[in-house]
Amino acid sequence: MELRTFTVIDSLEPQLTGFLQTVCAGFQPLEGQAALFVEIAPGIAINRLTDAALKRTRVLPGMQIVERAYGLLEVHHDDQGEVREAGSFILQTLGVEESDRMKPRIVSSEIITGLSGHQEMLINRMRHGDMIRENESLYFLETQPAGYAAIAANEAEKASPIRLLEVITFGAFGRLYLGGGEAEIEEAKNAVHRTLEGITGKTPDRKR
Repeated sequence: MELRTFTVIDSLEPQLTGFLQTVCAGFQPLEGQAALFVEIAPGIAINRLTDAALKRTRVLPGMQIVERAYGLLEVHHDDQGEVREAGSFILQTLGVEESDRMKPRIVSSEIITGLSGHQEMLINRMRHGDMIRENESLYFLETQPAGYAAIAANEAEKASPIRLLEVITFGAFGRLYLGGGEAEIEEAKNAVHRTLEGITGKTPDRKR
């Protein structure tokens, strides 16, 4: 099995928490809880990792997604120690170290300023989070592996008063959409880059 994403969020920010509550099929996380995102290949093997985490710790599963090629697991708890322990058991089950995870690669990162009303409409129809307004700035990120989009969203929200529009944490690429004022979006983009560039791991295979 290949460890693609392995990342702990120490404290879930309010908007990301609310977003996860709208999309997770399992137990909904609460603001301020710690969360672990794990992504592996092949996807079906995520069931073994969920089993290892839930039988040996008190974490609650929010998402278990078996995608075409990859599997994603999100677990959370009030006690950060429980979340980190769940991560340790998952690594043991895989027979790997945290350093064996993939280092996130920023595939695209762009800001659009002065958003037109018609593009605003298109974005608002596809988002699961907050809405963007006409003439505001839009930031979108695409990252590989996909699971790192979650910590990117959390750190952006922590750094700047932006609005979280959409986060996709599974599939071939992760995606993040943010809306807000131009200065706030620029600040959020810088936080995203600092966060992703600071995560160590193996370099992703660009052919996958």
